[in-house]
Amino acid sequence: MKAGWQRKKLADVLKIQNGYAFDSKKFNSSKGMPLVRIRSLKLGIETETWFDGPYDDRYVVKAGDLLIGMDGEFGCFEWKGDPSLLNQRVCRLQDFTGALIPKFLFYGVNDYLKAIEDVTGFTTVKHLSSKQVLDIDFPVPPLPEQHRIVTILDEAFDGIATAKANAEKNLQNARALFESHLQSVFTGRGEGWVETTVDKISTNLDSKRIPITKGVRKSGEYPYYGASGIVDYVADYIFDGDTLLISEDGANLLARSTPIAFSASGKYWVNNHAHILKFEDMATQRFVEFYLASIRLDEYITGAAQPKLNQKALNSIPIPIPVVVVEQAAIVGRIESLQDETQRLESLYQQKLTALDDLKKSLLHQAFSGNL
Repeated sequence: MKAGWQRKKLADVLKIQNGYAFDSKKFNSSKGMPLVRIRSLKLGIETETWFDGPYDDRYVVKAGDLLIGMDGEFGCFEWKGDPSLLNQRVCRLQDFTGALIPKFLFYGVNDYLKAIEDVTGFTTVKHLSSKQVLDIDFPVPPLPEQHRIVTILDEAFDGIATAKANAEKNLQNARALFESHLQSVFTGRGEGWVETTVDKISTNLDSKRIPITKGVRKSGEYPYYGASGIVDYVADYIFDGDTLLISEDGANLLARSTPIAFSASGKYWVNNHAHILKFEDMATQRFVEFYLASIRLDEYITGAAQPKLNQKALNSIPIPIPVVVVEQAAIVGRIESLQDETQRLESLYQQKLTALDDLKKSLLHQAFSGNL
């Protein structure tokens, strides 16, 4: 350890206040005082749950307080929101002795919490105790050194946060540009377009699907498709060729966090959670795939708890499409070119985000090994 640095138990430099078990019967969505629950910590600024009842001021959390979630993923967070109440299974680090600057602890303690999390067993969820936090053996340099390190990290992390925000914005813009182009293609229909339905331009192969429960699947080289794409690889196949797979059920039909229509080719297996459509021409298949990606399907979906797009509803979806396959192919080609460029930009911005995260980790490692 660097000269002048010491290791001290957190119990020797601070105290922990555990959250209070407020009466859940008085929870609501907007009245009273907001509650800081574990789910609120990552945001650090807001809470979805409020408490409308009497409370002790000792449990009021203020901006700048350091809080730790005691269940699930262990982590220390700086509260940045309005005054709120410290709920059970969230603790506050307080009453620092003066030997340790809170912000210095904040920057370094998460590695120690992650180490505890990694060795903690669990049945349903991992639990952290106050004693485990207080037993952390933490590096404590002289106060001037702590101030110097915090100043450097504050400045560096502000710059990293700005760079990440810019990269994330660029990532969103790239995706929005592609989605906007899709919309313009399918709304700007020209001469020679007709409106048809899925069942009139494809053959449904749902009757050939065979689900295999996970327990009896044999691992292999062939993709095993479900509602969200490839979910496994198995030892055999039931399809050989090009088809368009469309999600039949699942929350993603509404959320659209992943594609609900995706092309499959070669040899593969499909379970009963994805519809299978066969087209006479690949250009038509890709055209329909892109079109379905550009529209909402809410009016064709049934079921609230388990959204479902049944075969009858799928067949009824209207598809605007050029009659001439050559024109379909030309449109698909332009869309694919833009898709390739969008994916290139997404990869570039994602690499930037990863590099910024790595830089942050590197700075923290240097800071707490005495090399910053």
